[in-house]
Amino acid sequence: MASRIEDYGLIGNLRTSALVSDTGSVDWLCAPRFDSDAMFSSLIGYDEHGQWALRPSIGVKEFKQRYRGDTLILETDIICDTGIVRRTEFMPLTEDGSEVIRVLEGIEGEVPMEMLLNVKFGYGAYPPMIDGGDREFTLIAGPDAIVVRGNVEMKRNDKGVSAYFNVKKGDRIEFQMSWYSSNLQPPKPLDIVKEFRATENFWIDWSSRCTYRGKYRDAVMRSLITLKALIYAPTGGIVAAPTTSLPEELGGVRNWDYRFCWIRDSSLTLQALMLCGYADEAIAFRDWLIRAVAGDPEQIQIMYNIDGGRRLTEFELEYLPGYENSKPVHIGNAASGQFQLDIFGEVLNALYLASKMGMPRKEESTRTLRRIVNHLTTIWQYPDDGIWEVRGGRRHFTHSKVMAWVAVDRVVKYIDENPDIEFDPSLLSHLRTLRERIHEEVSQRGFHKGVNAFTQSYGAEVLDASVLLIPHYGFLPANDPKIKGTVEAIENTLLRDGFVLRYENQKAGDGLPGSEGAFLACSFWLVDNYFMVGRKKEAEELFDKLLSLRNHLGLLAEEFEPSVKRQIGNFPQAFSHLALIASAHLLTTGVDDGNTIGISAMPIKEEEVVR
Repeated sequence: MASRIEDYGLIGNLRTSALVSDTGSVDWLCAPRFDSDAMFSSLIGYDEHGQWALRPSIGVKEFKQRYRGDTLILETDIICDTGIVRRTEFMPLTEDGSEVIRVLEGIEGEVPMEMLLNVKFGYGAYPPMIDGGDREFTLIAGPDAIVVRGNVEMKRNDKGVSAYFNVKKGDRIEFQMSWYSSNLQPPKPLDIVKEFRATENFWIDWSSRCTYRGKYRDAVMRSLITLKALIYAPTGGIVAAPTTSLPEELGGVRNWDYRFCWIRDSSLTLQALMLCGYADEAIAFRDWLIRAVAGDPEQIQIMYNIDGGRRLTEFELEYLPGYENSKPVHIGNAASGQFQLDIFGEVLNALYLASKMGMPRKEESTRTLRRIVNHLTTIWQYPDDGIWEVRGGRRHFTHSKVMAWVAVDRVVKYIDENPDIEFDPSLLSHLRTLRERIHEEVSQRGFHKGVNAFTQSYGAEVLDASVLLIPHYGFLPANDPKIKGTVEAIENTLLRDGFVLRYENQKAGDGLPGSEGAFLACSFWLVDNYFMVGRKKEAEELFDKLLSLRNHLGLLAEEFEPSVKRQIGNFPQAFSHLALIASAHLLTTGVDDGNTIGISAMPIKEEEVVR
């Protein structure tokens, strides 16, 4: 049975990742990519659907799990009555496969251990053919294969491969598992000590480039590392989370596949990285974006796969019971066919900020910009599906219209600040007029006088936390009476034990049964609004409360359910971590003017980019 969501740690190799419980079970791993079929799926099923356990065969007094400094290397001290064993786990940053390395070191006494490897390819559906013996086994099914190696004797059993052994003080037991295409020969064994040093050095070097120096550095650094781990290095695409179908309500149906690149989430992730001085990711994402949206701007999607592919067909795995009986389990995401107006604002804002950092211009990006802008001048007035991907029909969502204004505003600013760019003067004049037109419309129709707040959509009384972003983007200042009224209305309606819901589920008509927990990013947005209006003590208190929700490794899921004090939703969630970074930056620097969002990093130089 899967552990609590917050009991997992993340390891990865910038191509895929695995979730490892503190008790020593790898319960989720897709290989060789984030969006590949899982070979370990017990996270959303049972043990029989695939896991890799490495644990004592006697009772445990305590597990002490942590990351090794500012890296993605997990260390766990396993404390038993008879001794202490340290377990170290990581994924080497190799280019031609997906390896997981697990090392046990005897610290004190002697502890009996077991290794149980149960591989089920195809999300727990296909048991493999097993071959080999002693210290090396291969497991093959269809196109997928793995080889597992260890320096202790292993045996084949009914479920897979197992080993039973004792670890005494000074002992070092090593296991390495490598995925490979079944039509090829197994990869050669890795030099584990060499790979450990290379992996540690990579993360230490990357972390050392962080420009944030505030009092929340530990939380910010862990969030940055997590965001970096969600980037698919070969293309620059950024997944929203490495998991599928972890529920927004325990036992509910709001379970979605997040292993794709949302333009919105990716753009906001990029902004968070840029806040802390990370420039190479900006260029990689810019290039990914150009490739993904190439062609007719009318065909731009809200999300793509990590290559920029468009087909994300959604289907259900009926044989899997789901996390804590939360069904259905989804693969793919039908929201890819939705129209979400706000993505244009997030993309153009991110690119504008990157240009202010000095990101080298690319002619393809300028051509793409022209096509998008021409398309935007028409579609801004259409109803859309909104930021939250509701399945209850299109509306004129207030947040979407605000972000349409942001898109136009950033293009105008970009052209004004880069006069050498060839741009139709008549179109630029039209954009200036359009910017004012959108602003006037949203101010009048998005604000409900009876509620004294910006509401979810034009004319509706339903509140939505997405409007908390209005002052972030410079649409109105945080001390504007309309923003103050909005914050007060959200406090009175959307707060649950001090945390913010996305919207009123029962009133919003989102097309789905059930409810959900508090959305953590929205709670960070409230922190920002408190701070910007001078309520600094309340901002810091709420921020500290949110930090206390992180698990023992500093990781956050998408939501928090106050009634059971559990993290819920896909994990770890980029949206939660990028919002944490933005709030920490604001609380530390006090800078957020709606245009630069506090960017204070060094300029981007093409020759310095790490590919």
